[in-house]
Amino acid sequence: MDDVVSRFLTDLVGRLSGPLTLRLFLQPAVASFFGIRDGLRDARAGRPPHFWRLVTGSPEVRRRRFHETWRAVMKVFILAIILDCVYQWLVFRWVYPNEAIVTAVILAFVPYIAIRGLVNRLAPGPRQPDGVVSS
Repeated sequence: MDDVVSRFLTDLVGRLSGPLTLRLFLQPAVASFFGIRDGLRDARAGRPPHFWRLVTGSPEVRRRRFHETWRAVMKVFILAIILDCVYQWLVFRWVYPNEAIVTAVILAFVPYIAIRGLVNRLAPGPRQPDGVVSS
């Protein structure tokens, strides 16, 4: 188990150099673009930050928010997996699917959720009173 974790962390850091390094900037940039777009939409609608609704909402609200997030970053996420598999094949001559999925989450979901919440907080728009959570 320690060998798998060690290899995983070494491979993750190794992605910072070598082929296809530009994707490490472009994919979070595209995910951030979608986060900005949706964060502005949230601010105009007066909704609380997306991640907060994703974590604290009712099961129905969480399910809707997760599907909304998935629709927004699905193409970036799938492209991140494909490009990471290509990178792994070029560098290791082998593909580790779990590494590709973790890399895709880091490159697509994390920037989207972080930027969407930040833009929602900073953008002008109507605000809900404290303690009121809309869906």
